[in-house]
Amino acid sequence: MIALQVGSRIACITTLLAVGIVLAGCQSAAFDDVAAFGDSAKTLEDDSAVAFYKNDELITKGKLQFKEKNYGKSYSIYKRAVAVFPQDPAAWLGFAASADMIARFDTADRAYVQLAKMIGNTPVYYNNLGYSHLLRGDLPKARRYFLKAYELDPANETTATNLELMKNSVKYAQR
Repeated sequence: MIALQVGSRIACITTLLAVGIVLAGCQSAAFDDVAAFGDSAKTLEDDSAVAFYKNDELITKGKLQFKEKNYGKSYSIYKRAVAVFPQDPAAWLGFAASADMIARFDTADRAYVQLAKMIGNTPVYYNNLGYSHLLRGDLPKARRYFLKAYELDPANETTATNLELMKNSVKYAQR
């Protein structure tokens, strides 16, 4: 009789542990978009060991990280993208912009050299190059590139925004 009670207690404890483990694996829907260090959960997927990439997978992930202002992560994703797809201007643009945002201007300059061969005389190229120089504090060069973009496409909203940013940079002292 005593052996039967001990056996049923062990079975009960084992059942409770199993239920606890199952419940511990559940997540509330309210926490699905939260992750450590302020990143959203959709940006945390580790793909460092992936050997094959769909055509736009790296670009899509890089854009997501850049949009979420995870510039270091977007930089490393775009760095991989230019290695996998060296003829893709979107990969080089993302790589250059990410490098600019983490103040890796030497790397950004090398990316802009590659982009000059691919999309050199376009408003996108001149806007990005101008923004790079705006971030560096080189306002005369930034203005020169923004004006080149404006000459190519006067209706381009990005160019208008960049020229306004530059104008505001001149108005207010750097702190």
